[in-house]
Amino acid sequence: MNPNELLCFAAQALERVGVEYVVAGSVASMYYGEVRETHDVDIVVKLREDQVYALKSSFPEKDFYFDETMALDAVRQKRMFNVIHIPSALKIDFVVSKGQPFDKRQFQRRRRLPVIADQKVYFASPEDVILAKLDFYKKGSSDKHLRDVAGILKISGDEVDRTYVSEWAERLEVADVWEAVLQRVEQRAGAGGKGEEGA
Repeated sequence: MNPNELLCFAAQALERVGVEYVVAGSVASMYYGEVRETHDVDIVVKLREDQVYALKSSFPEKDFYFDETMALDAVRQKRMFNVIHIPSALKIDFVVSKGQPFDKRQFQRRRRLPVIADQKVYFASPEDVILAKLDFYKKGSSDKHLRDVAGILKISGDEVDRTYVSEWAERLEVADVWEAVLQRVEQRAGAGGKGEEGA
């Protein structure tokens, strides 16, 4: 099972149980931007305690490690839990939505997009993926998040509503990081003529 197949499997499981979700993180950034290696599938979920058992039942025990106690604790504390696909060692990180304004906005703006053949999955918008990446960088300072943002701007830049990103960057207190990324992308685009190199 590859990451796209795992993503579709997880999305179908969530939809069967009736859990609202949105794909975020590196998988979403690669959908809109540049491909890089990842072993994690990040999905933000509006999961309730009474849905946890049904969700676990959708993941066969012979193929998946799903700790129900850990999942219940994550739902109660509004944090993350993971499910591991044992044969591939790929991991699904289910991030329980805290219901904050940005979380609500992500769900309002999500997009149902094709992944494999006719299988479609709900993704965060490119703008919301960028904002989440900027926030992750601010909290953890991993350059991979900035590289992902630059990749989205390089591949899908014409589709990105930069005004929306700027407004929410102010609210999330990551405006300085956003401006730095824009400057970096513009400088590299200038150095590469048409921006084909290094963004």
